[in-house]
Amino acid sequence: MDELQLIADRTGSVPLAESGALGAARARLMAEIAAAETENVVPLRKRRRGVWVGAGAVGLAAAVTAVVALAPVEQAGLQPPTAAADPVTVLRNAAAAALKSPAAPPRPDQFLYTKTKEPNGERESWLSADGTHDGLIKLANGSSFPLPGCRNGRAQVYRDDEPLDGVMEPCTPSPGYRADLPTDADAMFAYLNANHSGHDGDFNAMGKDVLALANESYLSPATRAALFGAAAKVPGLRAIDHTQDAAGRPGVGITWPLGPRDDAKVAKPVVIVFAADTFLYLGTNSTAVTASGVVDGVGQRP
Repeated sequence: MDELQLIADRTGSVPLAESGALGAARARLMAEIAAAETENVVPLRKRRRGVWVGAGAVGLAAAVTAVVALAPVEQAGLQPPTAAADPVTVLRNAAAAALKSPAAPPRPDQFLYTKTKEPNGERESWLSADGTHDGLIKLANGSSFPLPGCRNGRAQVYRDDEPLDGVMEPCTPSPGYRADLPTDADAMFAYLNANHSGHDGDFNAMGKDVLALANESYLSPATRAALFGAAAKVPGLRAIDHTQDAAGRPGVGITWPLGPRDDAKVAKPVVIVFAADTFLYLGTNSTAVTASGVVDGVGQRP
């Protein structure tokens, strides 16, 4: 049975995982703690972490995530954050939290607004829900550039922020609302493998794809849960007990394994961060989603 469906069936009345189900994970954690005490090794959160190189600047500038208020972890039927050292537990808790978030899908003519905090400041973006309307990205330095909608297979060509008169290019709509994605973890994992951005077996590249979907798209609760459930199937994940996103909000973090072509000595780690109490997705240690919502037009804010 798909783990995500099991979560959906059970989280309303019982904890996400019983102590027996997490026995192996706890045993691994306790063994590592014992080894640290006896061998005087560096604590887990200070060790050299696997590296996940994040999505490009334009993609991160256009980050879109539904920011919702979640019940305390105990009320949501989640495993308390004492098990945060197990990355699979963290991601399954995030999936369970996503399933309980309210759904408010946008209309085709609406826009997905987001504000992100990054090292160089705050950015705002307005993405067309159906990909056919003209959106906008506003950079931290005050400049902006358009996101032309794709209508009848053609999109306006711009030079900087000015449209070139009569110059169009072929296109395919890129909707901000991804209603086409799977709603269970197994199907989502298959989708990510079939549509990966890197080489076969490059789970670091899959991590980028997971981040792009979590940030840049409006996903239904079931689809967002499936995304985190699929991420939990990646081998070699690591959890960081105490970290924070780019806005300084504390949480638990997940890092992806290195890609086959990554150099651990020079690559900069990117950590996906969830709130420690609710497992709400916050962003990463380099880009934090601080506000988002659905609006009727470019320039509006929720």
